[in-house]
Amino acid sequence: MDKISVVIPCYNSEKTITTVVDEVISTITAHGGYDYEIILVNDCSPDNVFSVITHMAEENPKIKGLDLARNFGQHSAIMAGFNYVTGDIVVCLDDDGQTPANEMFKLIDALDQNDLVFAKYTDKKHSAFRNLGSKVNDKMAQWLIEKPKDLKIMSYFACKRYVVEEVKNYDNPYPYISGLLLRTTKRVGNVEIHHRDRLEGKSGYTIRKLLLLWVNGFTAFSVKPLRIATIAGVLVAFAGFLYGIYIIINKLVHPLTPLGYSSTMAVLLFIGGMIMIILGLIGEYIGRIYISINNAPQYVIRRSVNTEDENNANK
Repeated sequence: MDKISVVIPCYNSEKTITTVVDEVISTITAHGGYDYEIILVNDCSPDNVFSVITHMAEENPKIKGLDLARNFGQHSAIMAGFNYVTGDIVVCLDDDGQTPANEMFKLIDALDQNDLVFAKYTDKKHSAFRNLGSKVNDKMAQWLIEKPKDLKIMSYFACKRYVVEEVKNYDNPYPYISGLLLRTTKRVGNVEIHHRDRLEGKSGYTIRKLLLLWVNGFTAFSVKPLRIATIAGVLVAFAGFLYGIYIIINKLVHPLTPLGYSSTMAVLLFIGGMIMIILGLIGEYIGRIYISINNAPQYVIRRSVNTEDENNANK
């Protein structure tokens, strides 16, 4: 009998996670033919979600609970869950009820033709801010990690076990799940799934968190930003060279024309701004290399429930 491993990162979801887990269990049980396990990862949530997770795990040995020592972010939480899966198929979904667990077999059935299947929402229930963030993230993935144009990447996906095993080899402290998945296999598909309203509360993604996610995506799997910086530097230098020729010719033709202070300052400010942007980009890459060399953990597990090693762990 094949086994399904369901990974759910949890944050501010003490009032919703029980409903989500119950739906996962009822869906798999009603379908039949599969064993299952559910790995719930508390990303140092400020509420009492781990107490709820612990209670569910005590009642059902197929539920595993991981409690991270601090807030490492959704992608690190998923990586923590990946390291505890034992199933043949891995499904990842959200803790807020927006990703309908009762449609997971649409994703699983599509694995007959694919190694990785993402949900494609027919009607998103996110806020306008989140939808904008998703569009930016989609364009970024298309450009940086060569995501197929028509492929939609969502946090609700299913994949074969070997994909997760390959993703687990990544031990950098800045995991970017979409990039890790897409660089593992090209046999990727979409399945249309309904998107629900949140059961409770609002999205935990703030402007700051989305910006950090974008920076992570920019720098984790591509040197294209550095190449763009190089091209921009060449273009600015060439523009400066042309402007210098123009000034010389203009002075020769109109010797009484005073030199323009304003235009000079504008050029200096533009070039200075470009230099600062490029230095900041280079610094971001160097900083990440430095942090990686110093073995910064991808995540730290404070405690766990229903796992073989119910002790502190990190990666």
